[in-house]
Amino acid sequence: MSSEQHSQRAWTRRALGTAVLGSTVLAATATGAAAQRPNPSPTSCERSANGRLHEIRSGRHRVVIAGVAATLLSWQVDGTELLLTHPAEEMGEGYQGKTILPWPNRIDRGRYSFDGQELQVPVNEPKRNAALHGLMNFAEWELVEHARDRVVLRSLLYPHYGYPFSLAFEIEYAVTGDGVRSTLIARNAGSTSAPFGTATHGYIAASAGKINSMELELPASTYYRTNDRLIPVGTSPVDGTEYDFRTARRIGSTTMDTAFTDLTRRRDGTAVVRFGRPGGENVEMWVDETHDYLQVYTDDAPSAERPQRARSGVTVEPMTCPPNAFVTGEGVIVLRPGQQHRGSWGYRVAE
Repeated sequence: MSSEQHSQRAWTRRALGTAVLGSTVLAATATGAAAQRPNPSPTSCERSANGRLHEIRSGRHRVVIAGVAATLLSWQVDGTELLLTHPAEEMGEGYQGKTILPWPNRIDRGRYSFDGQELQVPVNEPKRNAALHGLMNFAEWELVEHARDRVVLRSLLYPHYGYPFSLAFEIEYAVTGDGVRSTLIARNAGSTSAPFGTATHGYIAASAGKINSMELELPASTYYRTNDRLIPVGTSPVDGTEYDFRTARRIGSTTMDTAFTDLTRRRDGTAVVRFGRPGGENVEMWVDETHDYLQVYTDDAPSAERPQRARSGVTVEPMTCPPNAFVTGEGVIVLRPGQQHRGSWGYRVAE
């Protein structure tokens, strides 16, 4: 074994024995408190519980992408972790950072109709009798290209029972001057039309304590009312409700596992969500015009093993369609054979 290989393996053992990368301990303790400044390390490593880890960086920004579910596992700015995340050697919970495909959120009872077919996908959320967050949460993506400031991964979804379609995916994560950008391309690799939707399940960490003191600005004028299984039953204006965050204000005690739409967009076509983090970096999330829906989750019900994590971060998921879209048809992208979809979103440090 060469000295370079020996060094690589030693580094990998340290990575799997501590946290996300190398000798970095992500104080991704669910509070998102300041992490130690990372030591120099290779740009990738051997497999972890979340697949291969791919590091990219530029300027103040250091990002780690895990191969399983093309997960945005870490985003550090000047050595401080801004995401609510988990160590690489753990499976994690709450879908933290995962790319959700080929549908986001829930399908009621896992049943839907498409192109004259009655289809049933597995119900993986039994207490709500729903099929949650697609089929690719534990599949590893293949590395295509890895440069210092960008990484490209790809994956092929083969036909499943209940989803008899084939889609080819390619995703690029790139570190920009002010943050990180994700671009997903989905192509129908089959011979029949296919329904498709996507989301990304990243959490912004509270800078200290809980998200109650965090300010949220959400440019959405409509929210989805749901039943007790979180299946939408209709929409309502946010005016006069606890869900009106069009002007930035503290989250306080508001609890949400709520979808929003009718987004206000800037001249460049993006809609921008702002997270005010007292004592820490403020963050913006931008979405392009392919993302017309946002799901906000205040993380009020973490696992029994980690009850202290409650409300330590908030997720605002960029979505191409709302919950239960495969049943209602709302926002579903139908890809013809050979047709592709391209969409982008990103995080950046707010001025």
